[in-house]
Amino acid sequence: MRATSVISVTMALTLAAMGCSDAAERPEAAPKTPPAGSPTGTDAFYKQRLSWSDCGGGFQCAKAEVPLDYTKPAGGKMRIALIRMPAKNKSQRIGSLFTNPGGPGGSGVDFIRQAAPSFGKDLRERFDIVGFDPRGVGASDPVKCMDGPRLDKYLSTDSSPDDQQEVEALAAESRNFAQACQSNSSGSLPYVGTLNAARDMDILRAAVGDAKMTYYGASYGTYLGAFYAEQFPKNVRALVLDGAVDPKVSSTQTLVEQAKGFETAFRAFAADCVKRADCPLGKSEDEAVKYISDFLAKLDKTPLPQRRDSRKVTESWAAMGIATALYAKETWTLLRQAIVQAAQQNDGTLLMVLADQMVERKEDGSYSNQTAANMAVNCVDKPNPADLAGYQKYVDTAKKTSPQFGPFVVWGGLPCVYWPVQTKEQPKATTAKGAAPILVIGTTRDPATPYKWSQSLASQLDSGVLLTLEGDGHTAYLQANPCISQATDRYLVTAKPPANGTVCR
Repeated sequence: MRATSVISVTMALTLAAMGCSDAAERPEAAPKTPPAGSPTGTDAFYKQRLSWSDCGGGFQCAKAEVPLDYTKPAGGKMRIALIRMPAKNKSQRIGSLFTNPGGPGGSGVDFIRQAAPSFGKDLRERFDIVGFDPRGVGASDPVKCMDGPRLDKYLSTDSSPDDQQEVEALAAESRNFAQACQSNSSGSLPYVGTLNAARDMDILRAAVGDAKMTYYGASYGTYLGAFYAEQFPKNVRALVLDGAVDPKVSSTQTLVEQAKGFETAFRAFAADCVKRADCPLGKSEDEAVKYISDFLAKLDKTPLPQRRDSRKVTESWAAMGIATALYAKETWTLLRQAIVQAAQQNDGTLLMVLADQMVERKEDGSYSNQTAANMAVNCVDKPNPADLAGYQKYVDTAKKTSPQFGPFVVWGGLPCVYWPVQTKEQPKATTAKGAAPILVIGTTRDPATPYKWSQSLASQLDSGVLLTLEGDGHTAYLQANPCISQATDRYLVTAKPPANGTVCR
C-alpha cells in the first residue's frame, strides 16, 4: 500500500462549520528582521511581502520565495504557492491561520479550496485562512518521479509478497522509483525534508505580517507544526496539531504502528457492518475479517476487472481501496457497496475508485505529485534500514501485529532503502520549550495516526494540551463534533486551550 504513510486528511473530511465567540488575543505586527535562531543570511526572505491576486471562488493566491538550502541562503531559491480566504470581518481580524492537511505531499492550496468554508464561523470571520504547498509539493517546485504509466506499474506490483521471487520483484520496482526521483529531481531531493519546510513556514509568517504563528495542522501537518514549534518556540501564538505523528518514532516503526491503526479501524468497520441487515460480510466481527481476508487472497491469484480503464484490481489495489474508505466513518457504506460489487458481482470498479483517491490518480491516467512528494519527504526525514534484509524484519513484525494491513503498509516505504539522499539524524522527542500552549487532538480509533501518538506528542511538548475524540476516523476537527469544534475554535481565537485531558464523544 504505497504512499499511505501519514496521508492527507482531505479525503477524510466531513464538512462542518462550528463557531464560538470569545475575546481574541491580537498579535502585534511582524518585526522586519529574522527571529533568534533563524539561519544567517535570510534577512531578505523575511522582509518580503506577498502580492496577492484573485484566483477565483473568493480566494487570493500568491508566491513566496525561500532558500533552497538554508545553509547557503544566497544560492538557489524555491517558490512556495499560497492561497487564502480573507477574513470576513476586517475590523475584528486577528491575523492569518496557516493550515496543512497532511501527507506529506498533500496540497495545502487544494485543501483550502475544499475545506476553508468548513472552518468555524469565528475563524472565518477573524482570520485569513491560509493554505500553502510545502516545498516539493503541488505548485511549490514539485518533486517529479514517475509518469502515469510507470506509476501504474509500480502501484500494481504485489505489495504483500508471498515468496522471495515476489519480494525481489517489489524491491526492483522500489529501486526504479527511487532512481526515477533521482533522475528527475536530483537538485531538490536533499532539501525537501520537514526541517526546511518548517523554516519556510516562519518566512511565510513574516511575509503575511504576523508576529506569531497561528496554525492548524492535520496528520503529517502535526509533524510539520511540531518541527516549527521546536525551532521557533517564541513565535508560537496558537498551534492545533490534529491526529498527531510522534516525532520520536523511527521511520519503519511509524509504518508498523500505522498498520496497527488500520487494523483497529478495519475491525471497527467489521464490527459495525455485522450489526446491519445488509452486511455482506457475515454475522460476527471475526467472520467479517475472514471474509475480506479470503477475498484479498483470491485477488492475489485472480485480479478483478473494473470499468474505469484497462487496469486489473489486484490484491494491492483492493487493499488500498479498503484503506481509503477506513479514513472516515462516513465512507463505510461505500466500502460495503464496493466489497459487494467486487466479491459478488466480479466488478472491482468501486474499489479502484477508492484506491485512485488515495494516490490522486486522475481519470486521464495522470497523477498529482503526492506519491512522489510523500516518498521524498519521508525518505529524507529519518534514517532507513540499510538493505532489503534489514527492512524485511519490520515487515515480519507488522504481519504478526497487523495481519490484514501490516505487509501492505510497511512494504510501501521500501523505496527509502534505495533513496539517493539519506540522513543520519535520529528521531528525538520534541519539547518546544518556551512555546505558548499547544493543543494536540487525538481520535481513539484513528486508522492513520494511532491515538497513542497524540498522547505521546502532548506529553513531549512542554506546553502540550491533549484533547481527545472518543470515536472513529482520521483526525477530529472537521468531523463536525461540536465539543471538538468549539474547543478548537475558542483556542485559536483566544489562545487559551481547553483543560488538559478533555474528552469529547
